[in-house]
Amino acid sequence: MHGYTILLEYKEQLLKGALVTLELALSGLVVSLIFGILACLGSMHKNPWLRLPAIAYTTLVRGVPDLIQLFLIYYGGQYLLNALTTRLGWPHIDIDPLYTGIFVIGFVMGAYMAESFRGGFLAIPKGQIEAARAYGFPRRTIFWRISWPQMLRYSLPSLGNNWLVLMKNTALVSIIGLQDIVRIANAAARTAQKKDLYAGFWFYGAMAGYFLLLTTLSIAILWWLRRRYSVGFEVQGQ
Repeated sequence: MHGYTILLEYKEQLLKGALVTLELALSGLVVSLIFGILACLGSMHKNPWLRLPAIAYTTLVRGVPDLIQLFLIYYGGQYLLNALTTRLGWPHIDIDPLYTGIFVIGFVMGAYMAESFRGGFLAIPKGQIEAARAYGFPRRTIFWRISWPQMLRYSLPSLGNNWLVLMKNTALVSIIGLQDIVRIANAAARTAQKKDLYAGFWFYGAMAGYFLLLTTLSIAILWWLRRRYSVGFEVQGQ
């Protein structure tokens, strides 16, 4: 049996899994950007009550493997939550793997996004900020009209790399039962192997091709964004 014939038999399941993976990646990106910008602003704040927790967050999260954090939040969090509900006499609660995956990926990658944002802010020439203050610009205007646009330009390459890592990290969430393309392709490969000994190759190859397609599209979009935010500046490598 030809490989494409086997893949066509499972096309609906694979398409559904592909959409779940895309939803997981995009939602995780939004969450990571929120965590990232908050942690970045906190780590650069003069108030130690804001700065120290932000630094602790980025340090601890980057020091623990992603898979362990996934297990800790999904299994450990569910255990603690249901221990609490049992004491209160409430019914058992099952945590949705999709929402857990979105939160964990966003939480973990937010620490890396924070460092990317921080590097972008630090790359802005201090003379520009001092000149804006000398002209009497309000702090809000300085942030949104001077600091923020330049921060995006400086941090975009690093943010793009983080997005590519985030996208590939979605494969980890299949371990906790999420029906994404990884889990569906793996289950389909085991079932179809009874018909074709090379079924695993076809399904895993299709899965790899899907991630490669997402990566290629992402690189193209990032290249466009880099040119967009580099208007008026020399872009290295061009």
